[in-house]
Amino acid sequence: MTLLLDVVRTKKQKNDFVNLPFEIYRNDTYWVPPIKIDELKSIDSDRNPAMRFCDAEFWVAYRNHKPVGRIGAIINHKYNEKVGEKLGRFSKLEFFDDGEVFQLLMDKAVAWMKEKGMSKVHGPLGFTNFDNQGLLIEGFDFLPSVASVYHYPYYQKHIEAYGFEKEIDWVEFRLRIGPKNIEKANRGSELLKKRFGFELVSFTKNSDIIPHAATVFNILNQAFAKLPYVTPFDKEMWNMYVKKYFKAINPKYVYFVKKDEQILGFVVTVPSCSEAMQKANGRLFPFGFYYLMKAMKHPKVIDFFLTAVVPEYEHQGVAVMLYAAVQNQMLKDGIDTIETTGIFETNHHAISNWKNFDHIQHKRRRCFIKII
Repeated sequence: MTLLLDVVRTKKQKNDFVNLPFEIYRNDTYWVPPIKIDELKSIDSDRNPAMRFCDAEFWVAYRNHKPVGRIGAIINHKYNEKVGEKLGRFSKLEFFDDGEVFQLLMDKAVAWMKEKGMSKVHGPLGFTNFDNQGLLIEGFDFLPSVASVYHYPYYQKHIEAYGFEKEIDWVEFRLRIGPKNIEKANRGSELLKKRFGFELVSFTKNSDIIPHAATVFNILNQAFAKLPYVTPFDKEMWNMYVKKYFKAINPKYVYFVKKDEQILGFVVTVPSCSEAMQKANGRLFPFGFYYLMKAMKHPKVIDFFLTAVVPEYEHQGVAVMLYAAVQNQMLKDGIDTIETTGIFETNHHAISNWKNFDHIQHKRRRCFIKII
């Protein structure tokens, strides 16, 4: 049977690239589909501002004219300058369980990166740390958050057989809150207010959050500067993410902490939209938007989407105040379950915080690396 590989250029190839995971995971209980229009934008150099500082190419594999696999290759020049290495990233890898298809895809991506002068390849990674990162290697029987990933176990088998090794893992937790957690958090929060003069800032309208976008991304750039795979967000990048995310969050689950009018940290927690995204099945219209809005207004689970604190204050309890505020709002809304996003396994401080809850560490995803 004929196996061919096409570089993504035409409208049909772009649609084949985006639609393939919908075939691979068709009717899967745990896969959370992305919004197709967002996926199309991400591979379009005219609509993805990350392509100003990244080189990228994408391919689709066809067997008898039917899409059977896809892969992307990215070189983030900003990140390579930051770490002083020649690193390429493989990205958006999806394929049916077929070794020949995987070999063709990865060989092409690696060859492209070698031609560009790269000496190592790692992944799965996106353009920035706001894109999906890592390969799921544990937790196949749990519904992921919209900020996480889902893959079948055979992906790891093929990647390791190709010679990739572990670079680092993210771990994810499911937390249950109860009266003891909330009481402890509230005591700590009140103590911090008195000791340091911290103030909590809450919101009732999304329009009140958007003017703080520049501050949010400035704090992110400071807090995440030393993390793997991270490059600073410039104005064009954060404008894109504001348009994509800020209008779709529930403002009562967003909090800032400030002192003397300086914002020191923030938390953005999001009512879980995983089930709603499954119902939307990649489309906002005609019904996808309705499912998402319903999930935002009547959540059963809260996803801890993003937390950042100005580095000089990260050990002064700012996060304690933020988490206390979220838990209090959850209590008002009758919600007791939190899904964390991925935390690097080396972030022992954050992991120890989650272990203070009734918890399970239920998912693990991995970034692999290989010398080429």
